[in-house]
Amino acid sequence: MVKKVHPKLEEPVEAENWTEGIEQPLALMEQIDEDFAAIAELANHSVISARQFSREQLIQLCRLSAKFETQQSFGQFPLTGKILISAFYEPSTRTRLSFESVWHRLGGDIISITDPSTTGIAKGESLKDVAEMMNHYGDVVVLRDSNERAIYEMLEALRIPIINAGNGTDEHPTQALADMYAIFKWRPELMSNEVSDDKKITIGIIGNPGRMRTVRSLLLFLSRISQAIKEVVIICNTTESFSQDQREELEAEGLNIRVSRELEPELPDIDVVYINAIAWVGNTYEEHGIEYKLSKSSPLKKGAIILHPLARGEELSTDLDDTEHNWYFAQARGAVFARMALMSSLVRF
Repeated sequence: MVKKVHPKLEEPVEAENWTEGIEQPLALMEQIDEDFAAIAELANHSVISARQFSREQLIQLCRLSAKFETQQSFGQFPLTGKILISAFYEPSTRTRLSFESVWHRLGGDIISITDPSTTGIAKGESLKDVAEMMNHYGDVVVLRDSNERAIYEMLEALRIPIINAGNGTDEHPTQALADMYAIFKWRPELMSNEVSDDKKITIGIIGNPGRMRTVRSLLLFLSRISQAIKEVVIICNTTESFSQDQREELEAEGLNIRVSRELEPELPDIDVVYINAIAWVGNTYEEHGIEYKLSKSSPLKKGAIILHPLARGEELSTDLDDTEHNWYFAQARGAVFARMALMSSLVRF
């Protein structure tokens, strides 16, 4: 009997080539001058909301992300001797692994909590008391919690920085930072102070901005570069897509926002398509706009890119993976470098 071997097992396994695909981050770096002063103000601060960041801080963090991505060897290990408390009380793959990867790459050590039932919280301990103990055990906390108020309660007692890795339906600022890094690599000229009309882009967001934390944070960051955006089209199947005062805040920052219930008629004019279908609420999730789906047969604009915070479902077909529109894997890869930029800016002792 002849045993058949899968063809992939006969091929040599090659290590990732870090020099591949660096043209885009290099172009980003060439677009804008380095300004450490802009991000120096972030040192030892917590990160709760995308609202905290100025336009210049956003741009300089993305420039620093590109610097990390283009370095084959990081050389220095600024977090040596520092401990990250990785507290993920809600399911996560990319966010948790990327934060922990970042901390290791920068030389630090990690202690993890993945189940609140194994902590004093299960005995009725208050979040403020948990935070007080964390002050003595680590140097930074990264928290994901389906309770959107938890991070604010802990903030009252923390004397070390805490980073919001997703708090219920509220925000996910570091995911949005990774999203913006992907957009800037695609079109570095969007970082310019002035963008000509023919270079401005239309962004289509498939999702509910009032219930989806990734969308909420992304919109706040997009409002920082409103001069580069022709229009943001929210594609949603509900008339109440924004939370209270959300749209007004964004439009006051200069974003031109339009809401549509139709997907396919909008696609030929959209340059960046951001799609998501899941919002975590409590210990479960909500599905929003599951009737909206993207596939190779969708009437996408030539050169348009698709972003997705992942994990995906049926809303994003795998037949798009080998097309020019697939930027969602690069988006996930870039999240490591975006979080490296943020961490190395926050943790300065």
